Amino acid sequence: MFSALSETITKQSIAKSVNGVLRRIPAWSLYIIAVIPPVLMFLSALNGTLGVDPVKELEHEMGELGLQVLIVVLAITPLRRITGISLIKFRRALGLIGFFYIFLHLLVWLVLDVQILDQIVKDIIKRPYITIGMAGFVLMMPLAITSNNWSIRKLGPKWRNLHKLTYPALILGGVHFVWLVKGWQLEPLIYLGVIVALLAVRVFWSVAPRAKSRRAQ
Repeated sequence: MFSALSETITKQSIAKSVNGVLRRIPAWSLYIIAVIPPVLMFLSALNGTLGVDPVKELEHEMGELGLQVLIVVLAITPLRRITGISLIKFRRALGLIGFFYIFLHLLVWLVLDVQILDQIVKDIIKRPYITIGMAGFVLMMPLAITSNNWSIRKLGPKWRNLHKLTYPALILGGVHFVWLVKGWQLEPLIYLGVIVALLAVRVFWSVAPRAKSRRAQ
């Protein structure tokens, strides 16, 4: 009992210290930091240090980076509930940064990779992994557009429901990653597994109190 109490106090103390540091970091600073990775990648591509096929590598790296950031956004609530550490103030900035990276991923594919408009349309229609990726991007667009205080006030309760599109968009992004690589590779499966696990946790936390309330009645 005393061991569990001591562990709880220690966890709360750590969370309080970390949250104290996080409160002093402005959310807007993330936008400045977010510009650095794409700039470095583009410079590496121009210098010929990004691999044999720099365009494909740039396309892949931007897409993966976007998926990583969006997974962090999805993990913010579980992190707070489990550890007490809160990244809520950074959630909007991280969501927009994730969208920005995915947009760059798409832009590299459109402008530097395929380039031909007819071929782009054919690829979206005929290649399932591209269709799925494009569907995920389309779902993210209204989320990015409405990630501002004006939209929150204007939409009211509908804003929260709209932003639940994050969940299917992330699943589509994970499936897109799994499908585009050749064969069953471990890395994309891990990404998809983490996404599914985080969503499952959210569903459990949503359903469990209702089930408990019904049993109490």
